[in-house]
Amino acid sequence: MRIGVDATVCANRRGYGRFAREIIPAMARLSPHDEFVCFLDGASNEALIVDSPNVTRRIVSTLRQSPTRAASAEGHRSIGDLARMTLAVKSEKLDVFFSPSVYTYFPLAGGLPLVLTIHDAIPERFPEAVFLSSKQRLYWSLKMKLAVFQSRRIVTVSDYAVAVEAPSAEFRPRASVANSVTSDLPSGRKWIVYVGGFSPHKNVPLLVQAHANATRELEEEAPYLLLIGTRDKDDFHTDVPAIEQMIAKEGTSALVKWAGFVDDENLSRIHSQSVALVLPSACEGFGLPAVEAAACGSPVIATTESPLPALLEGAGIFVNPGQVDQLAQAIIKLSTDHEFHSACSRSALARANALSWDASARAVMDAIGSAAA
Repeated sequence: MRIGVDATVCANRRGYGRFAREIIPAMARLSPHDEFVCFLDGASNEALIVDSPNVTRRIVSTLRQSPTRAASAEGHRSIGDLARMTLAVKSEKLDVFFSPSVYTYFPLAGGLPLVLTIHDAIPERFPEAVFLSSKQRLYWSLKMKLAVFQSRRIVTVSDYAVAVEAPSAEFRPRASVANSVTSDLPSGRKWIVYVGGFSPHKNVPLLVQAHANATRELEEEAPYLLLIGTRDKDDFHTDVPAIEQMIAKEGTSALVKWAGFVDDENLSRIHSQSVALVLPSACEGFGLPAVEAAACGSPVIATTESPLPALLEGAGIFVNPGQVDQLAQAIIKLSTDHEFHSACSRSALARANALSWDASARAVMDAIGSAAA
């Protein structure tokens, strides 16, 4: 088969981009007799690392704006750029087309079969946390309806939201945990970690409050809170002021560190010695940051509104969204019960190591083969 792929999403720094950057090389490796024609812009071309001989790069250089930026909370895809992507795909003789995310979807012409990946239903469940205006909600709704209408098959990343995600090879226990983020923390102090965007549905202000409550009980044993993720210039709607206000209200600025974007190697070193990765979201379609942390041996504290309680069973503590007391007690438990922490760490490694991008690629290729038939 000759398979077209919307690889422009590879430039995205959140889970959508990670999924595309991992799944494309895995698919190419598992299906050496198929050709994968990846449609890219300049930014995504740099982000996609793959050297398989059956991968062809088709750079659409006429785009006025990078699709990942144009599809941001404050941007929009121009009709001209959508048409340029549509025409670029139409100019190739393809059997089927794969979109790793509806995020950068564009219409296809000529009845080309589409396999579409939908990562979560958060925009539909929590639109006020994702969109800045009713106009943006309308545009998203129309895009989703058209994308689903054009799809021959739809892939999801979990039964909760089928192709399950997995940790990148960079995420593994590290013997040396020296890294660029924690080097200036007092000797002997531990940390908990949040990794991801700062959108309202991520409940980061609640995490700050829970951390403050735990700090008052733990006193000198309180872990630092590391907030890892792009603080500004994010492609999605964020609510950083609300987080800053909560830090100021709780008086914990000395124990909260904004780390910004951290590369995978440094992040794996941070996870390798952390008390826990905390993901207190209102909802997660998958929760890849928790799986990546688990692959480094880090216990997790994560939302029950996700597939994580099943995927990482025994690897940590799972709390109901919005429950600050549950979150604080989970932080205290993993900070003080060293035997429990060790047991969670062992389970985290075992559970994460059972996941693989090859398994995900097989599920996607099965969907592609069915759609093309």
